[in-house]
Amino acid sequence: MTIADIKKTTETKMEQSIAAFKNNLTRIRTGRANPALLDTIHVDYYGSLVPLSQVANVSLMDARTISVQPWEKSMAAKIEKAIRESELGLNPASLGELIRVPMPAMSEERRKEMTKLARTEGENAKIAIRNLRRDANESVKKLVKDKEVSEDDQKRAEADVQKLTDKRMTEIDQLVTAKEQEIMAV
Repeated sequence: MTIADIKKTTETKMEQSIAAFKNNLTRIRTGRANPALLDTIHVDYYGSLVPLSQVANVSLMDARTISVQPWEKSMAAKIEKAIRESELGLNPASLGELIRVPMPAMSEERRKEMTKLARTEGENAKIAIRNLRRDANESVKKLVKDKEVSEDDQKRAEADVQKLTDKRMTEIDQLVTAKEQEIMAV
């Protein structure tokens, strides 16, 4: 493995970590409706639990309402029950074939909890990035130990990996700040 391979691998893994972090942020509830909020809900479908998105069409009705259109009419009651029993604090209303999920206004205390959760997710993402930096630096040190590259190359590679790390840390901070502003907006 060369230094270029190590950098490329590290950059790819960092991008994957950022993508996973962004995905986790979409699941944090804000005052606004977001269909991704229901991604974690599973519904009993003929004896097996399947994601809601596999048994219904989930979309936005308006800024504060998500609509869930079951593909089978018989699933409406089970979907409504699954949404109600989720830990999201939502109260769906069935309108025949269509299920409306209004987003309740969040209290100040709940907003602060969600902000804290966003910060925690951000810190977890930073830890993952730091671990990737450590792994890359250890790989470079191993190349030096095996006399495949010089110490000057090692210093340059470590500086490049640090630049990648700093870039990702800044990106994480920006995403957390944006999410906090979205949560705190009334």
